[in-house]
Amino acid sequence: MKVLVCKNPGQFEYQQMEQPKAEKDHALVKIKRIGICGTDLHAFEGTQPFFSYPRILGHELAGELVDFDNAPGFEKGEAVTFIPYFSCGNCIACRQGKPNCCANIKVFGVHVDGGMAEYVSVPSKYLLHGKGLSFDELALVEPLAIGAHGVRQANVQAGEFVLVVGAGPIGLGIMEFAKIAGAKVIALDVNDMRLDFCKKELGVHATVNALHADVVAQLAEITGRDMPTVVIDATGNLRAINNGINYLAHGGRYVLIGLQKEAFSFNHPEFHKRETTLMSSRNATTVDFEHVIDSMQKGLVNPQTYITHRVAFEEVKDEFASWLDPKKGVIKAMVSLD
Repeated sequence: MKVLVCKNPGQFEYQQMEQPKAEKDHALVKIKRIGICGTDLHAFEGTQPFFSYPRILGHELAGELVDFDNAPGFEKGEAVTFIPYFSCGNCIACRQGKPNCCANIKVFGVHVDGGMAEYVSVPSKYLLHGKGLSFDELALVEPLAIGAHGVRQANVQAGEFVLVVGAGPIGLGIMEFAKIAGAKVIALDVNDMRLDFCKKELGVHATVNALHADVVAQLAEITGRDMPTVVIDATGNLRAINNGINYLAHGGRYVLIGLQKEAFSFNHPEFHKRETTLMSSRNATTVDFEHVIDSMQKGLVNPQTYITHRVAFEEVKDEFASWLDPKKGVIKAMVSLD
């Protein structure tokens, strides 16, 4: 079978590998769609933490279930996706019901080879039924689950102002699920095209361009001088992370989803006077995946609006670098293996 390997930063290579075989407690999936995420782009750039090369990328996946062992209720030929975070089941996080931050986690396409391949073998226990969703929709469940988990971590309540910093695919998912929770969502970014998308497609309460005016003053006006009670960073940008504390209401919660390789820092009096709750949000759990699938089925989320670029698997090597250019307007590139 054909696979696409990221040999080193900036270098892809198509290779032929032996197709995986059915094995105990595993499922064989024929890949149909691969969503390109920030992790893939950062890995290609050489800026992704906890990463080594060579690596087969790809963890936003959908496909056809070809064969399986120990997956009761599943049928050969059905459309599936799967949770790509393989946990140990034994560490303190796993024992506390937090496999998403397992001490020994292996994320498909990050710590182990992923889904830029014609077939993959994954542990059967991570399979998820397609429930009538299209392959496009199923490939977008994972990134949306990241957002759903972050919103759940923040315990977002109906009626409160939630500021989402970063209007990339993960940020958009956060906005979607904060809205579903009943929040008044404010989108902050430096890209007017992305902010227009947030307003027109997602119907956020307000948008702010961080480059155009005093962000604090704008947020104060939008919130009736209260400021947002939840700020969620989806940029992974060090400057944005450091600045986020200044946008938060007293008594508020600051959630970091975007990942940064360097140390971040806050002014301690600004942090302390707010009695700030600071937390991170990593990956997602089965509950979050199910929430996303249920929301798609109910029409609360239309993932098709995210897909701006489509390519065949054979074109990824040539097209991938272009997706790093903001001028290309990429929100979500989707790879097809039909």
